[in-house]
Amino acid sequence: MAHPYVLLSAAVSLDGFLDDTGPQRLLLSGPEDFDRVDEVRAASDAILVGAGTLRTDNPRLLVYSDERRAARVAAGLPEYPLKVTVSASGALDPDALFWHTGGEKAVYTTDSGAERLRGSLPADVEVVALGPDVDWRAVLAHLGDVKGVRRLMVEGGGRVHTQLLRQGLADELQLVVAPLFVGEPGAPRMFGPGAYPPGRMRLVETRPVGDVVLLRYVPTAPGTGALAAAADRRWLETACELAAQCPPSRTAFSVGAVVVAADGTELARGHSREGGDPVVHAEEAALAKLDPADPRLAGATVYSSLEPCARRASRPAPCARLILDAGVRRVVTAWREPDTFVQAADGNAVLTEAGADVVLLPQYEDLAKAPNAHLLSPSTRP
Repeated sequence: MAHPYVLLSAAVSLDGFLDDTGPQRLLLSGPEDFDRVDEVRAASDAILVGAGTLRTDNPRLLVYSDERRAARVAAGLPEYPLKVTVSASGALDPDALFWHTGGEKAVYTTDSGAERLRGSLPADVEVVALGPDVDWRAVLAHLGDVKGVRRLMVEGGGRVHTQLLRQGLADELQLVVAPLFVGEPGAPRMFGPGAYPPGRMRLVETRPVGDVVLLRYVPTAPGTGALAAAADRRWLETACELAAQCPPSRTAFSVGAVVVAADGTELARGHSREGGDPVVHAEEAALAKLDPADPRLAGATVYSSLEPCARRASRPAPCARLILDAGVRRVVTAWREPDTFVQAADGNAVLTEAGADVVLLPQYEDLAKAPNAHLLSPSTRP
């Protein structure tokens, strides 16, 4: 499944309240930030709002700049991004501006919600029934695999933001802080209560936009179990980039690996043939930098661009065994090991049989293969 890149966007006041305060709705952003939001919309394949925001704000969700719409068309894209909303009940106003402006629209709902919506919305609105419940992973999978969405901008509301962030599905948070106080005790906050991924998010940008400040954060905490989180994709991409640092070889793959604690702290990284050792593997190089007694290893995730080896001739212990011996029980990888050097290698099975969770993200396979193209047959090259 090819989930889109999920970007959460919101404006808040200094006391942490959103700009959705009912009939006297307070606009926190200024002209410069509205233009920035228009730019982000134009760069997205789809824009999503929850049903609550649709009812409260009656948004159009358009790209307003003529130049940006023209640039989309010149690039072979629709004039407007796909507009998306999600409603379990299907209780949506057919007269809302959302349905009657812009281009393509879609609503994700339950089977009962789809029955309620049948015949009430304009004919060009696609109603996608997801079964008895609305599952965010199913929504993102449909958007990515069926609708071809690679970048999804989520403009709210707070319940949608809360669900996506709690489930580890948000790739980026763009937060604009306005220099004022709301002070209303009942004003909505950006996020609701609940269990969120542990650790600190990483600040990747801060800049003034008029009289507000834009803060961009990305998650760092790995997922849990067999389900991939947004941070898993970021860390695996880092491992694949490390593979490009390997000294070239005709007899071994170039592989990168990163070990990350449950709270998103990077513990170690390594790559094949690191430090002049002609036979060291990436996972081996990374784990060797850690104290075997480090308690964080039990909750850590190993990211490796290539499936950890199950057998090797150069050292007594293969990487799958080194990972298990270190106490790590979660591995994320991009590429299954081909038969180039070892027939029927299956490090993932070794890990799984020992109780480890193995997550394969094949969308990064081409990136993992790139520094190994000289070792692959034409049919297996990226």
